[in-house]
Amino acid sequence: MLNLLRKPAVTSAELEGGLAQLGLDGTQHMIVHASLKSFGTLDGGARALVDTMQRRAATLVAPAFTYNTLLGRPGSVVHSRFHRDSRVSRDIGRVSQELVDRADALRSFHPTLSFIALGEEAARITAAQSLSSPYQPIGALYDLDGYALLMGVDFGSNTSVHYGEHLAGMPLLTRYVPLDGQVLPTAFPNCSADFDRLLPELEFLGRSVRVGGSTLRLYRVRDLVDRTVDLLRRNPEALLCQFRGCRCQEVRQIVRRDGLRPRTHTGLL
Repeated sequence: MLNLLRKPAVTSAELEGGLAQLGLDGTQHMIVHASLKSFGTLDGGARALVDTMQRRAATLVAPAFTYNTLLGRPGSVVHSRFHRDSRVSRDIGRVSQELVDRADALRSFHPTLSFIALGEEAARITAAQSLSSPYQPIGALYDLDGYALLMGVDFGSNTSVHYGEHLAGMPLLTRYVPLDGQVLPTAFPNCSADFDRLLPELEFLGRSVRVGGSTLRLYRVRDLVDRTVDLLRRNPEALLCQFRGCRCQEVRQIVRRDGLRPRTHTGLL
């Protein structure tokens, strides 16, 4: 009886058809945030998903974060060091790990907040990152008129919003990472638990399609970043969560004391 109720697996052809409906034709530069579970069952899993998206994107990018390298203080003991093949954190997902496992993919240098990329602009996108602006690869996609594809995930996974916060002048916290034999400071953002509050600002700006059990949503990175900046100019606390123990509360105190200090978009060099 249980087998009769089980939904058929989503095929690569169905996935490719959904991407085509979104207007992806292989010329776009795109960052993807994906939940394999959202499809139910996808034939071929993460490998098939990446293969299909590669046919529908000129450049494919994903976060490849490794939170086990993050340090709270300069004198913290280093338990884990980052290298090109470091496994991504479990909550980042299997799609990002599939990209890391591909030898021709390029990974940015950041020990905690790295990005992984394949395709035409992979080198320029990953090279854009710095310790003071770890989400700068999104700035590169902004200049390339790139897209953000959300596959069965909410806006809490949407890293483009963090770059909008950066430009709006949200305070960035200081954390530390092991790099080149040193422990160095890096900017670190507030959490993303309440990023769905941005959705009303994006009405009519995205496209969506259903594939199996997953809803695929596509947005221009420029729209995500610009609307984030506009929202925060009106309400600097709009995207800060209310959880008492979250670092958002530290950011909220700084915002109330100092306000926003907008930053300049530097883009691709």
